[in-house]
Order: sequence, then structure tokens, then C-alpha cells
Amino acid sequence: MNQNDKILVGKIVAPQGVRGEMRVQTYSESPNDFKGFRVLSDKFEPDAFHFSRLLSPTSTVIIARIDGVNTRNDAESLRGTELFILRDTLPQLKKDEYYQSDLIGFIVVHNGKNIGYIVGFHNFGAGDIIELDNGDLVSFIGASVDFDNKIVTVK
Repeated sequence: MNQNDKILVGKIVAPQGVRGEMRVQTYSESPNDFKGFRVLSDKFEPDAFHFSRLLSPTSTVIIARIDGVNTRNDAESLRGTELFILRDTLPQLKKDEYYQSDLIGFIVVHNGKNIGYIVGFHNFGAGDIIELDNGDLVSFIGASVDFDNKIVTVK
């Protein structure tokens, strides 16, 4: 599977209880999206991931199970595991919409000056943050995207 065929949708962040459940930080629009995702990882078999429940109604963390993971130690061994879905399972985009993963590699411009290239996105609760190739983090809030020229202009 080509790396561009996969979309990062979450990460296992901690065990939950003693029976192998785990907390998953979700990166999708809604944590409930995981109810319909076919989640993939190189650490477990396809179709082994199962959504259990939301951690709380306002949290972006869900509780999940993986077939064969039955103890807290098993779950702990998966901490940090990235979770993916196949790109072709995503909804069709409307005009002028894009997925953040499509912006990886774009030039970021601030006040007319190239300040770096996008290597990733983060959200620590106050909005999306762009991670640049030089290690800098800049706000994505209010940014404009020129998809044809592969440029993101930030305020």
C-alpha cells in the first residue's frame, strides 16, 4: 500500500482499564466517525480494531478494542501506534475543499516571505496548527490555500 493511499485518523495514547481497552486520540471531524472507519495499522490485522465508546461527550478521545489485546500490558505495548484509513474510503470533496494531508509539502508564506514547508498538522484544542519543516509551528486559523500553486498563506 502506497503511503499516499493512507490517511492518519488517530493514535493510541494509553491503556484504559485492565482488560485491554485503550484510549485513542482521534483526528477526524467527529470521534463518532470511528464507528464507521475500517481502521488499519501495521501492528494489528485488518478488521481487528473496534470502536467501544466515547470517553466523554465533549472529548476527541474514544475507547477502543483490538482483537487479541486482552490485558493492560498488551494495550500498553500499542501506545503511540498510528491509526489509518484508506484514502478511497473518504467522502467525496466539494469544490474548494481539501484534506489537510493534501497540503503536506506546500510552501507556507507569511507577509510575502516563504517561512517553510508543511510537514504536518496538530490540534491541541485551540485550533489547527501547521508544523513546518524547520520545526516551527504556525496557526492555520484564517490561512488561505492556493491549491494550484501549492501555497498556504498564513496571517
